[in-house]
Amino acid sequence: MTHTNERPTDINGKPYNRPLLVAVMLVGAFVTILNQTLLSTALPHIMKDLDILPSTGQWLTTAFMLTNGIMIPLTALLIEKISSKTLFLFAMISFAIGTIICAISSGFEMLIIGRIIQAVGAGIMMPLLSVIFLTIFPIERRGAAMGMVGLVIAFAPAIGPTVGGWIVDTWDWHYLFYIVFPIVILDIIFALFAMKNIVKLTNPKIDVLSVALSTIGFGAFLYGFSSAGNDGWTDSIVLLSIAVGIIGIGLFTWRQLSLPKPMLELRVFKSKVFLLTTIMGGVLFMSMIGSSMILPIYIQQVHGKTALYSGLILLPGALLMGVMGPITGRIYDKFGARWLAIVGLTILTLSTIPFMFLHEDTAMWWIAVVYAVRFLGISMVMMPLTTAGINSLPMKQLSHGNAVNNTLRQISGSIGTAVLITILSNVMNHNMPDKAMAMTDPLHFKKEMIDATLLGINASFFSDVNFIIPCFIFSLFLK
Repeated sequence: MTHTNERPTDINGKPYNRPLLVAVMLVGAFVTILNQTLLSTALPHIMKDLDILPSTGQWLTTAFMLTNGIMIPLTALLIEKISSKTLFLFAMISFAIGTIICAISSGFEMLIIGRIIQAVGAGIMMPLLSVIFLTIFPIERRGAAMGMVGLVIAFAPAIGPTVGGWIVDTWDWHYLFYIVFPIVILDIIFALFAMKNIVKLTNPKIDVLSVALSTIGFGAFLYGFSSAGNDGWTDSIVLLSIAVGIIGIGLFTWRQLSLPKPMLELRVFKSKVFLLTTIMGGVLFMSMIGSSMILPIYIQQVHGKTALYSGLILLPGALLMGVMGPITGRIYDKFGARWLAIVGLTILTLSTIPFMFLHEDTAMWWIAVVYAVRFLGISMVMMPLTTAGINSLPMKQLSHGNAVNNTLRQISGSIGTAVLITILSNVMNHNMPDKAMAMTDPLHFKKEMIDATLLGINASFFSDVNFIIPCFIFSLFLK
């Protein structure tokens, strides 16, 4: 397969249209990743319509992330066993089936089934996208290529709350899925002609025990952390799930290291560059996803704004990160990851500190500007780190390196959200006014409630800064 500027060829030596293939894959990845956060601002409408509690409604997002976390490690195996075109079409058709089930659903059970089927396709898409891009572009152009991937990873989930808020305010929550469905169908039609078999197949043997341990380990671990944000860290189910997850992941790791041809090649961590960049990327994803959950709470509960309004405040940051993805990719190709990481993490740290001191009168324009600067810092670090880590691996380990990287990000996102939400809840509950005050002095009760919420939000961002500082120190050791 050629990487030259001439027309590239697939594994069978047949030429294909690379720009069209890239476009088809980016559209597919965009719509699947968009669905991670599309429901976040629509949940109140869905809960009211289906008459369900928040603790039940949040599973529409959590189940999606859980299934993603289970599918990503399996995808490293599937990429080497199933042809690229077939796997892409399977992912998109699964996502389309799940989407139409969600669109026509009249009850919670049908809706959650649709979300899980959607997530099967979405969990395959991200690792497949990364592996194919790293295969069809030469190493000196991988930064720019992964910059396009970074645009999708950051931009799609970042605009999800805004798009979701606009749709449910304008129409009905079912249209969240009706609008996505025709885009998915069009992408499938184009993929029939544009997608080619890019990755050479090694036809690895499926180790049933590895699949079981992976599903139990990652599934239970993510379930525990996802539930902790609602049920608290002392809840018996939360503690049991995390314990089962740790044991399952431990046994899965032992199994992979003992097999001559493992399902997921964990020996990628022998590369110090990959180990360092993967840890940093996981912490950054934890910070990005966690803070994106905290700020809408501040905007809606302290300032009393709508879900759509809070989404619009976060939108400039999402747009800036989307624009910067390809730009930082090209900078990476010329200068490498070290200085991008140092400068980006400096910007990220300095722009997170103001969120430790939010108060009731903080201007919304200030929130939008500082949040956008924060995402500028993240855009300078996220994909360059991923690319630097992947570039340190031999070609045969690309699919495994991507699967490890994406799995750890999914875990980090769940952990970050759970930790920051739990800190917010604990500090808020500790400073909550006596409920009797609501009857005797309602105005003072409201003021005390807002103050308690602010203390919790500021404490969350203080913890967020403490996530980021070690990453800055690690960046100094990058070559």
